Amino acid sequence: MNNAIYNFREPKNETILSYGPGSYERKMLEEELNLQKNRRVDIPLIIGGKEIRTGNTRKIVMPCDHGHVLATYHIPEEKEVNLAIEAALAAKTEWMTLSWMERASIMAKAAELISKKYRFTINAATMLGQGKNVMQAEIDSACEVIDYLRFNNYFASLIYMEQPISENGSINRLEYRPLEGFIYTVTPFNFTAIASNLNTSVAVMGNTTVWKPASTAVLSNYYLMKILEEAGLPAGVINFLPGTGSLISNIVMKHRDLAGIHFTGSNATFNTLWKQVSDNLSSYRSYPKIVGETGGKDFIFAHNSANPAELATAIVRGSFEYQGQKCSAASRAYIPKSLWNETEQHLLRMISEIKTGDVVDFRNFVNAVIDETSFDRINSYINVVKSSSEASIIAGGKSDKSKGYFIEPTIIVTKNPHFITMEEEIFGPVITIFVYEDSEFEETLNICDHTSPYALTGAIFSNDKYAMIEACRRLRYAAGNFYINDKPTGAMVGQQPFGGARASGTNDKAGSYLNLLRWVSPRTIKETLVPATDFKYPFME
Repeated sequence: MNNAIYNFREPKNETILSYGPGSYERKMLEEELNLQKNRRVDIPLIIGGKEIRTGNTRKIVMPCDHGHVLATYHIPEEKEVNLAIEAALAAKTEWMTLSWMERASIMAKAAELISKKYRFTINAATMLGQGKNVMQAEIDSACEVIDYLRFNNYFASLIYMEQPISENGSINRLEYRPLEGFIYTVTPFNFTAIASNLNTSVAVMGNTTVWKPASTAVLSNYYLMKILEEAGLPAGVINFLPGTGSLISNIVMKHRDLAGIHFTGSNATFNTLWKQVSDNLSSYRSYPKIVGETGGKDFIFAHNSANPAELATAIVRGSFEYQGQKCSAASRAYIPKSLWNETEQHLLRMISEIKTGDVVDFRNFVNAVIDETSFDRINSYINVVKSSSEASIIAGGKSDKSKGYFIEPTIIVTKNPHFITMEEEIFGPVITIFVYEDSEFEETLNICDHTSPYALTGAIFSNDKYAMIEACRRLRYAAGNFYINDKPTGAMVGQQPFGGARASGTNDKAGSYLNLLRWVSPRTIKETLVPATDFKYPFME
């Protein structure tokens, strides 16, 4: 099997199922939702391929019904954290020396298992455990997980094929070594696909990981881990360690064999990890590679040539899908005065048609936010608006956590482009709009550029090509993913590589070969065919 050069053709993105009334997929998903709601899963640690139950457990509840327990999961102490590191290091040599095609075949099988066998399992777990409606789960926990697995195989083949020039007297090669040590992966609650990719992207390049999943996403992440095992992932390549972030990080970050961090989460946590790396530099075997995507204060900017109906649709979808809990969700908008009245009418009509409630009712567009901490934090911003003379709420603003953590989709209009809800990340179903004078288009672009420390996603709506180009130029560093006449969410693997700079992260572009390059340490190998036998050069004669 080794006397061939393997590669993967560029794949197509996984087809998004519609789940329309009467469809096969709807029937199967409803059955799975009912099944998962009526059982309680006991989730162990998975270290070196072994399930470990510590007896110290936490509950997983439904955001839409926080009195309903879906699962309990075991958390580690110092002993188990060290076991996970040892397991990752022990598995490293055999995993990295395995043919890359064999590693890729495991990822390809996992993609097929999710596409065909476990699609409804992983979608139902994401819906119930993370509060996503059926479409948000389908595009995330099914399609995007599958796309990452398939496209990363393709990207890996492109990387491995890239080799230096060899002339007649020597043969030159590049060996794409995995990093020396283990990778610490810290994954968020809001995308099951990110949890998968932060581990599998580094693993396909020959690395092994210690994985700390978000406590509110443990159910879907556990199913991911079991699917990878079924696909043939060897023991110890990925070690599943749900638990307290501070405990795990304090041990991991001091280990001499920490080779890298693959992170998605809050800016504050990422900054803490970066500082810990700096504090421990002298003890590491090599400089750890740090790859992270953090927050965003994502914008929609309209020129007076924009279509109000298109603009309003982008605001509603971009701000309120998955309750605004996407790193890319729109949370501030700049609209010219000449468009505001018509845009406002469209917005209020659309908001009046939105249904909010449990994910099991497919008619609901908006569901619950992830937990009580998020609920309280989002409401604290809404309460600031209610007592302010600089801003007002034109839609939403109410909330109820008696059963689930429900917050109405909320639209704020402010007179101050630097109002707190225009500047700080809220991570909820809240958008603030600043209405500017049409004549101040360029000045307002500059305000947009300098208002937030983040630079993840942003959008310009314009049917004037010159204005569109001007916005794209002035906002060059304001967004790593920039959209023209579209909402600033929904990046597709292979189509819109994802990531932002400034305070939004290291911009290593998940969903492209650029991210995979971060997880290798190339070695140049030169073989001289006929070595010299005399030190003298012709010029010396």
